[in-house]
Amino acid sequence: MSVVGFDLGFQSCYVAVARGGGIETVANEYSDRCTPSFVSFGQRNRLIGAAAKSQVVTNCQNTVQGFKRFHGRAFADPYVQSAKSNLVYNLAQMSSGVTGIKVMYMEEERVFSIEQVTGMLLTKLKETAESALKKPVADCVISVPSFFTDAERSSVMDAAQIAGLNCLRLMNDTTAVTLAYGIYKQDLPAPEEKPRIVVFVDVGHSGYQVSVCAFNKGKLKILATAFDPELGGKDFDDILVKHFCEEFSKKYKLDARSKPRALVRLYQECEKLKKLMSANSSDLPLGIECFMNDIDVSSKLNRGQFEEMCAGLLAKVEGPLCSVMEQTKMKKEDIYAVEIVGGASRIPAIKERIAKFFGKELNTTLNADEAVARGCALQCAILSPAFKVREFSITDVVPYSISLKWNSAADDGLNDCEVFPKNHAAPFSKVLTFYRKEPFTLDAYYNNLKELPYPNSSIGQFLIQNVVPQESGECAKVKVKVRVNVHGVFSVSNASLVETVKTPEGEEPMETDQTVKEEEKKMQVDQEDQKHQAGDKEEKKSETEEMETSEHGKQEKTENGKQEKSGDGKQEKKNDQPPQAKKPKVKTKTVELPVQNNLHWQLPTDVLNMFVENEGKMIMQDKLEKERNDAKNNVEEYVYEMRDKLHGILEKFVNEADRDAFSLKLEDTETWLYEEGEDQQKQVYIDKLAELKKMGQPVLDRYMESEIRPKAFEELGRQIQVYMKFIEAYKTKDEQYNHLDELEVTRVEKQVNDAMAWMNNKMNQQNSQDLTLDPVVKVQEIQATAKELYSACNPVVSKPKPKVELPKDEKTENGPVNGHQGTENQSPNPDKTTSAGMEQETAETKLPEMDID
Repeated sequence: MSVVGFDLGFQSCYVAVARGGGIETVANEYSDRCTPSFVSFGQRNRLIGAAAKSQVVTNCQNTVQGFKRFHGRAFADPYVQSAKSNLVYNLAQMSSGVTGIKVMYMEEERVFSIEQVTGMLLTKLKETAESALKKPVADCVISVPSFFTDAERSSVMDAAQIAGLNCLRLMNDTTAVTLAYGIYKQDLPAPEEKPRIVVFVDVGHSGYQVSVCAFNKGKLKILATAFDPELGGKDFDDILVKHFCEEFSKKYKLDARSKPRALVRLYQECEKLKKLMSANSSDLPLGIECFMNDIDVSSKLNRGQFEEMCAGLLAKVEGPLCSVMEQTKMKKEDIYAVEIVGGASRIPAIKERIAKFFGKELNTTLNADEAVARGCALQCAILSPAFKVREFSITDVVPYSISLKWNSAADDGLNDCEVFPKNHAAPFSKVLTFYRKEPFTLDAYYNNLKELPYPNSSIGQFLIQNVVPQESGECAKVKVKVRVNVHGVFSVSNASLVETVKTPEGEEPMETDQTVKEEEKKMQVDQEDQKHQAGDKEEKKSETEEMETSEHGKQEKTENGKQEKSGDGKQEKKNDQPPQAKKPKVKTKTVELPVQNNLHWQLPTDVLNMFVENEGKMIMQDKLEKERNDAKNNVEEYVYEMRDKLHGILEKFVNEADRDAFSLKLEDTETWLYEEGEDQQKQVYIDKLAELKKMGQPVLDRYMESEIRPKAFEELGRQIQVYMKFIEAYKTKDEQYNHLDELEVTRVEKQVNDAMAWMNNKMNQQNSQDLTLDPVVKVQEIQATAKELYSACNPVVSKPKPKVELPKDEKTENGPVNGHQGTENQSPNPDKTTSAGMEQETAETKLPEMDID
């Protein structure tokens, strides 16, 4: 089972996996741990990641980037409309009203949804993880900005499904960073002690996020978050691009924004310049050759000028920092440390302002680029049964306050209630109680538009179906469980109708007793269910609260296990009387009610399935195109390789006529590759390569034979020499070989002489043979002869001497007399035999145990 974390960034992505007892950030096929968030569409295939980024200049209108912030947004969204001016590719409105990306793919105009494009990027990251782990990847944790709304989070979840991933959790960037920081700390305060407060600042390419986290041993709790989605690395790039566009317009009379390719190149150079200015304060040059109309442009800038230009942006740094301090009501002295991560956190002006605000030095304990991916992989390992991870609980927060509104059954007016205030713990469930006679709708929305970086405050509508009045005609009691789940998405998880059934007055006590037990059992199940839904296992109190809403819109909270208030406001008696006491003559039963969800911008199931199917087809098309390109490249590679070798190492192994014919064939093939053969089927290239090899392989074989043949003859000669020395030693009556049979040695001698004669004959023939002709003897034959010689001679040469047993009387030359000789000679033997027998028996007894072990 795989454990993978994906940091899905605006500009670049990182993949972290759990293996070898730790977390590791893995590299892609270019040996780079950073995969650019680019997708390029071509005539026959797609390119994703680093390959797509290389196409951004040559195929700029079909290479998409920076699409992360379009998730869950309508085409008419103000953010989308303002971002269009800085894009070199085209956006389009899809049939559902959401933003789509218009490109040319497979020689036809296509509009892809943001979910599809992100799904393509996730497919690439999935392949990178599978390549590293050498096994399929399904379960994962994906990072999202903490300021993402429900619509944006649902959109990312759909993208993961399109890529064939099972997202165990959508994790906020800053929460992932806190986990990567805290889980390895050994000196955290005990659970009952005062927590350690750490501020985490993440300045990424597209957004600025701050969170305050309280650490105790074995747990972390996010206390507050703040953010500015309009402050990130790309905003500094935009200022630089704007500056140089104006300068080049005055200096060279060039409008860079009129040419997409020129604008892309300017963005690339401005990003490089920004990074250089972070390390150098002196004047730095910017130069682009053939920028527009074959005109070279150049300029220069230093860090001081850059900071003056960005003064407005830099002034926004302190806003979120003040916000989190106000939310947590903490003093700066309460902060233990300030950790900074994110690519744009390397800008000196940003670091200076953050350090000045807190009055302390910033820490860079974590890798600024990879911390989020590593935190996601750790969370995936915690959620996965395949890895044993130290107990560590994570409590996140709700970024925006969430309210519900509904039509009142009494006065036909609208009632509303704040269910989850800002910074409420998450994941979390609450139970609401309504009194209704018919189905009703709950409308969920964000109640503070000022803090919402999203134009639409509505989350969605939830229709509670099959609500019917009680038999008496009174309103039925409906319990609705609402939840903010692990992904940070609000939902109505279930609804149930509590029916009250009155029993006849003359009913037997036993039945009444049963009623009480059913009620107790029901309460117990409710509590267990609420505990089961708890997101924070370490919290002593259950995360589920019950909120009762009467017809007139009054809400009263009751903690788990306490009695709820009934519709008339009277307190019910507790069910703790002994069985002998008088029992109430009312019993209840619970009926599950269907809930119809209507969430904003969520993809319908049929559309999602179609996107999954289309992604599979595109993956297959990419695979076929890769195989076709590989076949074409093999032909091209063979042409260049053989053309060079024909006038090099292969020159003396081919006659002049064949060389000219082969050279001409290679030239014709090269010409064909760049004309008719530019765009052919895979099989055509395979056939063309086979045709070339038919002419070139014999020449190559002759060269290879000539290279290996001397070594093979040398090995055979060395073997013959060894056996000849053996025969010579036998003939001189060497004591080492006097046990061998003369007939066997004669056979060995004959075999050696035959082998020597064969070798000398073949060597003479080969030496007189022209190199342009096929060899007289092949290396394979020489190796076979050597093997045959070894098989025939080695058993004789290595035959061991037989063991010579000395006679018994020799062992006791000066031994005892008078008949004691036999006794003494015989007495040790039975002991030895017995001892040997016991040892053998013991060994035989122990052997099966060893085998079992």
